[in-house]
Amino acid sequence: MPARYGRVMAQRAGGRALCALRGRLLPPGPAAARLGSSGPALQRAAGAEEADAEVSTRKKTFTEVQTERLEQADRSVLIRCPSKLNEKKLLQYLSSHGKIDNYFFFENRGVNALIEFSEKSSVTSLQAVTGIPKAAEHHVVPYKSRLFTFTLKNPGSQAAEERPVNLSPQSHIPVNELIPKLCSADSISSQMYILLNEYQLTEENIKLRYLACSLVRDFARAYFPDSTVKPFGSSVNTFGKLGCDVDMFLDFRDIQKRATQMKKGPFEIEYQMKRLPSERLATQKILSIIGDCLDNFGPGYSSVQKILNARCPLVKFSHQPTGFQCDLSVSNSIAIKCSELLYIYGCLDPRVRALVFSLRCWARVHGLTNSVPGTWITNFSLTMMIMFFLQKRSPPIIPTLDQLKELADEKDKHIIGGYDCSFVSDLSKIKPTKNTESLDELLCDFFQYFGNFDFRKNSLNLRKGKEVNKPESSPLYIWNPFEQDLNISKNVNQPQLEKFVAVARESAWILQKEDKTQQMVNKEPWGLAAVLIPFGKSNRNTMKNRTKGIGSETIKSLLDSLKRSIERAGRNEDEKRSGKRADK
Repeated sequence: MPARYGRVMAQRAGGRALCALRGRLLPPGPAAARLGSSGPALQRAAGAEEADAEVSTRKKTFTEVQTERLEQADRSVLIRCPSKLNEKKLLQYLSSHGKIDNYFFFENRGVNALIEFSEKSSVTSLQAVTGIPKAAEHHVVPYKSRLFTFTLKNPGSQAAEERPVNLSPQSHIPVNELIPKLCSADSISSQMYILLNEYQLTEENIKLRYLACSLVRDFARAYFPDSTVKPFGSSVNTFGKLGCDVDMFLDFRDIQKRATQMKKGPFEIEYQMKRLPSERLATQKILSIIGDCLDNFGPGYSSVQKILNARCPLVKFSHQPTGFQCDLSVSNSIAIKCSELLYIYGCLDPRVRALVFSLRCWARVHGLTNSVPGTWITNFSLTMMIMFFLQKRSPPIIPTLDQLKELADEKDKHIIGGYDCSFVSDLSKIKPTKNTESLDELLCDFFQYFGNFDFRKNSLNLRKGKEVNKPESSPLYIWNPFEQDLNISKNVNQPQLEKFVAVARESAWILQKEDKTQQMVNKEPWGLAAVLIPFGKSNRNTMKNRTKGIGSETIKSLLDSLKRSIERAGRNEDEKRSGKRADK
């Protein structure tokens, strides 16, 4: 048996330590119930030791975290398990190939197991005893991957030894199941941390994402031996939600670095390589061949689409063994810097992630964001609006990009495509904020701030942390943090922006006017739970309370406008009639 048998991942990527706000921990319950680990790890206490471990993890730079997780993925395999499974026997067999560091089980078209060995040689040892599947009707492609199928030789005799395994969740609970959990909290801040715990990527899910990238890299290296495939976006920036897509990119930077380390001598040595007229054409050809390779030879890859004429060419596909929808691009360097910037912001203060997760859930519930492209606000744009809002607090909760640039040293300086993408990577160089506002205040103030923001005149600039005059007439203008000539929200049209403003004002009104104590007595949704219910779908009493008195500001404004129009039309008609009588 491995020395660390059963000691699997018991922490989430965001960690329950992020549920602490100025020394106050989120009450146990949802956090403990959702840990996706197997065996004794489920029994581990969520005390100071775990919090300290999380704080230690958070001090790592973005690059250090990626390097560590990619190395872990290299030592990992994915196993489709028999329907009748004895966990102990499975691990005993696998440990004969080497020490197991971590493992977990999850449901995806049956029970699957991710096994992380201590040494990469253990993977090779397992591959050496693995046979080619027998297929009477089909010819198999003899590609030896790190995906395995285990079946029992004598299933009947081992049925009595079957034991249910603990399955790690790979999706979050629906909002309608989340609402009762939120109503049991004692403050809006606690509600927001409960939502964070339920929705954030688990440690196990993050490992699966890196393994998915590692498996694609195995294919890419058949053509480009020194290439790597890395995740970016929500999978790595600390704001990923269970079930989100995996954005990954093929990276050749290690090849370029090695090319600069030529040995001294009388000759300059270069590889003979195919020369193409543009980088874009090279990217298209690379993605085309890898897309074909995954589609024709890759086990578990389906629905492969090559979208090569997009602004950023990519290949979309489903990876059935992990259950992920994936997008593969090539050396998307600026997107990586955006991921690193958000990673830093998410690590600086626990309130940042709690606010982002709550507002993203709020936006999705009210139809302000959508998983398919369109004229609505994207999750990325919404996240940048939240970062801007946090920069505007007094004192600020997170620094501006220009302030992070001032802290950068020589190794942090990066010019990509003519754009300055320099900012500090060492989190210890960034001073903690002196802002002590509660999440209750921040949530309500966000709705008020953008419910009254002058979008007609002003744009949001995260480099400077202030509003500036819009350089063009787009309804919503958010400066790209690095490519300063681009508006990341150019897709948003006026009706969608007006809907966002109206829902923000309505949400602010609900939070300001509600009587929490009375609502708890009446068992009505309150706080964050109240604004996560689509307006018009609340119970009858709640809707009566909302419309009593001044009622909804948005509805009242529309009714007043309609009333004025009717009165104005009536006066005009009376004047016309009076004029006709005078003429007669």
